[in-house]
Amino acid sequence: MLQNIRSILIGITEEGDAEERSAALPYGLSLARQADAHVTVQAASLKLTVTHAFISAFAEGLVATENRRLDVLARTVADESQRAAAASGLACTTQAPHLAYPFLVRSFTSLARSHDLTVLDSEPIALAVDRGLIEAVLTDSGRPLIVVPQGRETFREDRIIVAWDGSAKAARALNDALPFLRAANQVELVSVTGEKDLAHTVPGAEIAPHLTRHGIAVNVLALPALKGDVAGTLRNHAHLTRADMIVMGAYVHSRLREMMLGGTTQSLLKDCPVPLFLSY
Repeated sequence: MLQNIRSILIGITEEGDAEERSAALPYGLSLARQADAHVTVQAASLKLTVTHAFISAFAEGLVATENRRLDVLARTVADESQRAAAASGLACTTQAPHLAYPFLVRSFTSLARSHDLTVLDSEPIALAVDRGLIEAVLTDSGRPLIVVPQGRETFREDRIIVAWDGSAKAARALNDALPFLRAANQVELVSVTGEKDLAHTVPGAEIAPHLTRHGIAVNVLALPALKGDVAGTLRNHAHLTRADMIVMGAYVHSRLREMMLGGTTQSLLKDCPVPLFLSY
């Protein structure tokens, strides 16, 4: 059983699009079963708002109708989540808030603070609501996050890659992921070289004894960056080794007073073959 994972938040955003079904829900429930954890599912719907003072009554009615539809869809997802959790023998709390974007993000981030970790679907489009939730949880919740790609509906922890660059972010992610690393049969501490200067950071060989003291057998590996692409190198290695998870620290840059995730983080959120465990 996974130790110290007692409460898991699963986020699902209903925007009314005909998209593939959420992988975060079955993955999060599978994780909760192994951890014997309580689950909270927030199936939120995005409330559309009328911003133009001269909008017609007809258009206003269309917006109201769409809001009602989205609200019903989210409540249906919440009810289905409750039944799925009960079928798995899990204690589950559900919410189906219908909120405008800034309030939805604020509500979800606050909720994440009272859970051990959050599980969300991956979102390749940076401007989508789900990507906004990912960034907000990373920067404002103080809790780690697992981002689940489509098709990964069952939690597995047999082989885990830790992306290690010796930074404080990487150290935070590594320690946050200790429950998963202890449960894994194979842990690789991977440093990608050639993209940036790692001379003044803590090398993988020096952090490995820390993991050994936690009862974790770890292999330390240095890989050259393929065409200078750290994310691409990690993706390729995860694919070749049939990894079950990548653990990494998330980087955030400030651009025009907006918080923007760093290039490697953005790239892996857009395309990652395995669930991505992130801490900030």
